[in-house]
Amino acid sequence: MSDRLLVLVRHGQSEWNLKNLFTGWKDPDLTAQGIAEAREAGRKLKAHGLSFDIAFTSVLKRAQHTLDLTLAELGQTGLPVRKHLALNERDYGDLSGLNKDDARKKWGEEQVHVWRRSYDVAPPGGESLKDTLARTLPYYVQEILPCVLRGERTLVAAHGNSLRALIMVLEKLSPEGILARELATGVPIIYRLNADATVASKLDLAA
Repeated sequence: MSDRLLVLVRHGQSEWNLKNLFTGWKDPDLTAQGIAEAREAGRKLKAHGLSFDIAFTSVLKRAQHTLDLTLAELGQTGLPVRKHLALNERDYGDLSGLNKDDARKKWGEEQVHVWRRSYDVAPPGGESLKDTLARTLPYYVQEILPCVLRGERTLVAAHGNSLRALIMVLEKLSPEGILARELATGVPIIYRLNADATVASKLDLAA
């Protein structure tokens, strides 16, 4: 039977992660650490004997750069790659580009915490996690999942919140459960799916 392999990896540390800025749809690149994390992701996947038939990523360079470096470590630089804004990070609207500490000074600790950690409250001009799910999940169901179920070994390099949308469905998490889930930068999560798209096994390579 085919492998039905799906691997998710959050991009390596970005320049704005390092500066503690809200990033969202802004487009900074990886730091030196982020580059190292992306390469390490590729090495870890190679050590597990994995290779891929297709990859998906967002239209933002930090995710694309992570994917490129990961595939280079795997010796798969010519792999077909589909890029789509459905996999973009959550849009932080008016918070984008702001230092998180400065945002707390402007709007208050409690309000910023609500914007960051509630499921359905969006920052001004931006998206809630629920909004992010609403654009990410249809793309997963229509474009990514069919590849996996056909037995195409699939790699997705994206962002903390767009990947949470996929994890919420894969692991059947509640809104509260997904809010509590932190995704480390550059760490692959390996899923193998059953024929009905449920998870047969999961391996987090954070160790």
